Amino acid sequence: MMSMDVIDLSQYIRSGDTIFWNQGTAEPLALTQALVQQRAALGHCSVFLGLTNSSTLQPEHADHLSFLSYCGLAQNRRLLQAGVLDVIPCHCSQLPALIVSKVIACDVVFLHLSAPGPNGKLSLGVANDYLLEAARRARVVIAEINDQMPWTYGSGDLDGIRIDAVVHSSRPLLEMPASRVGDIERRIAEHAAAFIDDAAVLEMGIGAIPDAILASLTSRRNLGIHSGMIGDSVVDLIESGAITNARKSLDRGLTTAGVLLGTQRVYRFAERNPALNLQPFSYTHAMSNLAGLDRFTAINSAIEVDLTGQINAEVINGTYVGALGGQSDFIRGALVAKNGRSIIALPSTAQNDTVSRIVLRLSEGVTTTARGDADVFVTEWGAAQLRGQPLKERIRRMIAIAHPNHREQLERDSFRKGA
Repeated sequence: MMSMDVIDLSQYIRSGDTIFWNQGTAEPLALTQALVQQRAALGHCSVFLGLTNSSTLQPEHADHLSFLSYCGLAQNRRLLQAGVLDVIPCHCSQLPALIVSKVIACDVVFLHLSAPGPNGKLSLGVANDYLLEAARRARVVIAEINDQMPWTYGSGDLDGIRIDAVVHSSRPLLEMPASRVGDIERRIAEHAAAFIDDAAVLEMGIGAIPDAILASLTSRRNLGIHSGMIGDSVVDLIESGAITNARKSLDRGLTTAGVLLGTQRVYRFAERNPALNLQPFSYTHAMSNLAGLDRFTAINSAIEVDLTGQINAEVINGTYVGALGGQSDFIRGALVAKNGRSIIALPSTAQNDTVSRIVLRLSEGVTTTARGDADVFVTEWGAAQLRGQPLKERIRRMIAIAHPNHREQLERDSFRKGA
C-alpha cells in the first residue's frame, strides 16, 4: 500500500474502467477532484454515482467521463439536464447483488475513510451502503483517510479489502443543511403523526416533510430508527427522549441506518457513538429484516399519485429527478411487518397551487410503486387510508385530500373515465 498526499491516478486507472466512490456527503473530494483534473490523461472512464451533494462533476467533464447512477437526486440533476447521466432504475436493495453479479461493472473504488478508531481500525465513517461490495470486487482500491471523518460503529468491515494507495486529508465533510419547514409541511406532519404510535420503528428520507414529521413526534416514547439515511432531525428526536430504540425487535438499543446526510451536528453525534449502527443497503433494505420489525413505519414521498394509489417518484415533465431508491423496499417491508404502516406524505399541489399532485392518471407513464402496495397517503388536507379499499372508495378518499381547487375537476374526470 502506497501512502501520499498527491496522487497520480494514471498509475491505477485504465481507459475503460468503471469507478465507484462514497455517495452523499461522504464523497472523497481529494480523489474525485484529482480524477476530474487528470481525466484527459486517463482515457475514457465511467463513473457510477449515488446521491451527489458536491459540484465536483460538471457536464463538460463528459468529454472524458461517462456517468451512471441509480438516482436523479440533488446535484445529479445538473448532469441529467445536460443529457450526460444515464439512470439504472433499480431498488436500493438490488444494488449489492447487481455489483456482486457484475451486471454493474466495478474496476476502481475510491473509499473515504476515518482515521483508526478505538479498535485500531479504519471505518467507512458516514456512509455504509453498497461500496464495500464494490471494493471486494474491484481491481484497484484507493482510500482517502480524513482525520475529520467520524469513526463509526457497524460501518463496514474492511478486513480482507486490499487498499492499493492512500491519500491523507484533513477537511470538514460536505454538509446537507435542513430544508425550510413551512406551514404546509407542518400541516402534513400533523396528519401523518396520527399514524405513528409509541414504539414505532421509523424509516424516512431527507427533506422538509420528513423533518416536520419527526419534529411532531416529541411526545412519543420508545421510537426506533431503521432507515436507509438519517440526518440532523433524528438527532433532535433522540435528544428529546422520544427515540430510544428500546423496543426494537432487531438491533435493540441501536439507531440503524446506511448513510448520514446532514451537518456537523449529526457528524458529532456519530463520532465513536456505540448506539449508532451504520449498515450496508443489503442489511438496511433487506425484506427479511424489515418484515421482522414490529411497528415498522415507512415514511416516503412522491412527485405525484393517482386516485387509486399508484406512485410516481421519479419523473416530472419528462425529466428524471427522483429514484426508485428504497421506497418500494421499505413500503413492502412495512406492509409485511406486524403492525406496520406505510405513509406517503406530499403537498397536494405544485406551481403555486396550479397543478394537482393527486391526478387521475400518472402523467409520465412511470409507476414507481404499484397501487397494490398502497396504505396511507397524507397531504396538508388530511389522510387517506387505501389499504384493503376497493377502487371507488380509494378514489373518493384521495379526492378528499386533494387541494380544494382541484377536487371538482378530479371528480368530473373520474366520472367521465368511469373510474
